[in-house]
Amino acid sequence: MVTAGDFRNGVTLEIEGQVFQIVEFQHVKPGKGAAFVRTKLKNIINGGVVEKTFRPTEKFPQARIDRNDMQYLYSDGELFNFMDVNTYDQIALAADDVGDALKFVKENDMVKVCSYNGKVFAIEPPLFVELEITDTEPGFKGDTATGATKPATVETGAVVYVPLFVETGNKIKIDTRTGEYLSRV
Repeated sequence: MVTAGDFRNGVTLEIEGQVFQIVEFQHVKPGKGAAFVRTKLKNIINGGVVEKTFRPTEKFPQARIDRNDMQYLYSDGELFNFMDVNTYDQIALAADDVGDALKFVKENDMVKVCSYNGKVFAIEPPLFVELEITDTEPGFKGDTATGATKPATVETGAVVYVPLFVETGNKIKIDTRTGEYLSRV
């Protein structure tokens, strides 16, 4: 059991029969009256975000989330196929379950598949990936000092904004949480 006074970002709880992850929390001690905890919670099953307040002594059971390392195999249009590398079990997930989590993931890359009571609710890509640029405008000599960026398409089809000196064929490192260019490889 987790008390509201012990809330931290990323903790997953069962509240009123639903599973929520704490996105944001704030302990508030007003001048008059009792203290309370203001939270922003994300429903991990349907993705909705709600704001709730709790007394610091309220208790909630912690939800058990399973995170399995799986290999992304391929997409056949509407289904994305993954394989557990230890047991060789395969699962197919609909595009609704995957969302845009795979926009920086190539086939055969490892991802974390998050599930609650056997139902998959999210795919976590690796934090950093190295991808090759397949299309971008050519840079001009002397454009390196301006700090300007240009759009570039990587091998997975995603668009990333890169510095002007990066060219087609370069491999770049990308932060998958923000979609930002980090460096050339």
